Amino acid sequence: MRVSKLFGKTQREIPAEADTISHQLLLRAGMIHQIVAGVYSYLPLGWRVLKKIENIIREEMDKADGQEVRLATLQPLELWQETGRDAAFGDVLFTLRDRRDRKLVLGPTHEEVITELVTHNVQSYRDLPLMLYQIQTKFRDEPRSRGGLIRVREFSMKDLYSFDTDEEGLDQSYNKMLHAYKNIYDRCGLPFLTVEADSGAIGGKDSHEFIVVAESGEDEVVYCNTCQYAANVERAETIKEKINGGEPLPREEVSTPGMTTIEEVSGFLNIPQNRTLKAVFYVADGEMVFVVIRGDLEVNEIKLKNALKCIDLRMATEAEVTEAGIVAGAASPIGITNIKFIADDSITTATNLVAGANKPDTHVKNVNYPRDFKVDLMTDIARARAGDACPRCQGKLLSTYGIEVGHTFKLGTSISEKMGANFIDQDGVSRPIIMGCYGIGLGRLLAAAIEQNHDDKGIIWPLAIAPYHIYLCPLYRENTPVKATAEKLHAELEAQGLEVIFDDRQESPGVKFNDADLLGIPLRVTISPRTLENKSIEVKWRWEKEPQLLPLEEAVTTLRELVVKGARAS
Repeated sequence: MRVSKLFGKTQREIPAEADTISHQLLLRAGMIHQIVAGVYSYLPLGWRVLKKIENIIREEMDKADGQEVRLATLQPLELWQETGRDAAFGDVLFTLRDRRDRKLVLGPTHEEVITELVTHNVQSYRDLPLMLYQIQTKFRDEPRSRGGLIRVREFSMKDLYSFDTDEEGLDQSYNKMLHAYKNIYDRCGLPFLTVEADSGAIGGKDSHEFIVVAESGEDEVVYCNTCQYAANVERAETIKEKINGGEPLPREEVSTPGMTTIEEVSGFLNIPQNRTLKAVFYVADGEMVFVVIRGDLEVNEIKLKNALKCIDLRMATEAEVTEAGIVAGAASPIGITNIKFIADDSITTATNLVAGANKPDTHVKNVNYPRDFKVDLMTDIARARAGDACPRCQGKLLSTYGIEVGHTFKLGTSISEKMGANFIDQDGVSRPIIMGCYGIGLGRLLAAAIEQNHDDKGIIWPLAIAPYHIYLCPLYRENTPVKATAEKLHAELEAQGLEVIFDDRQESPGVKFNDADLLGIPLRVTISPRTLENKSIEVKWRWEKEPQLLPLEEAVTTLRELVVKGARAS
């Protein structure tokens, strides 16, 4: 490809609308174009990267016994109503009506469609196990698109679905996919973390996310500095320290004038925040819920939502709290019986806590569970923090941020039972098929690669997914053999199967070098009157500071060896 003919222009200025490094660089490099919020077109360079990622994924899915299919994008809403996931996805679903007024969905994922397909093709245990996948466009009406390709409303996704006869088979399929995912990220040149995760609207039990560490990531991950434990903060567990306040003492009211927050109360009474009880109010599916947690901890709303098994969860408004007869800023579960209580299990290992007295400007000392109040549900609903103890080995947890580039779920029979996807076992008994699903967002993976591989000059593509291997950069000057030498080298490199972008423009060295760095092509090859005087070319890896000179007569062989060696290393 000649740069003079390449569709897409580079930009020097940072686009005002770009809020992440990958978004800025993809726009500046002329690789994507926004058509509306959260919807992008890929230009030739960006599309080449996406296709390379797609090919790596397809090879690993085929190697893991996956069979590729192509599922319908338009899906009848009835399928989603059959599983009940229309409510779980809510407004994220793009819906429309056809001319017969039938409600349809633009597929955000394909569990329902693939399960419906399998019901027509699987009858016996002899038809299983089965792994089917596709690489296709998905649609989700995200409330807040951000980060360019990181959170969008239209995106390319690989989704594979496994179908097994029993839990042991599911475990084998799941582990096979975990191994395939590791291969994919390794081949793309991306260090990653495998973390325990929440299943969210997809459903199921066990779930893992694959996280590329990046400062711009919106997913917080906690991981152990001693063992291999790692989890999304939405799912992470910790060992909560015991707060020993001594043997339970009689309750005692204390005046706390104007003190309404945990910080104010603990400071006024000169006690640590872990010696207080925090009251937080939510509305779950229309019902008021009183949440009790130790004062130094924060409520993990994902854990809370899962514990309550609700679809809609939100903080209660001030008016709703007042209408329920609760004194905000001085509330506690003591003596209140007309509301649902859920408590974090941290309160079971602490004694003589301070809580609200359910009247203004007053708190109560020496509150103890279960002596002084009861709850409807006791469970872990606390947000994990860096510094907490690891639940596996009691080592210290660390925290980082990253971008989710893949998600796997053990669905079990949560969908097959609802859709009647059964098989006849060896004893002639009809049983529900046991399922798993496994997704990778290709555009997000592309963006994550840039977030992890860039500098102040531009993108630094890992060789395996770079749009081209070599940036051929002749520095023209009249009455020199630079042009003829560059044309000959270009033809010879392409004949060897190397991917070359040839900067044939009549531009200054500064413009060409800046564009080479911005586009992030791994190898820059420069031919100039100076190099030809020495019968050489200048070669520089994008991630190295200094170039090296190579003999011109050995250029094709050496460059091919460098690319092959670099591809193996990545």
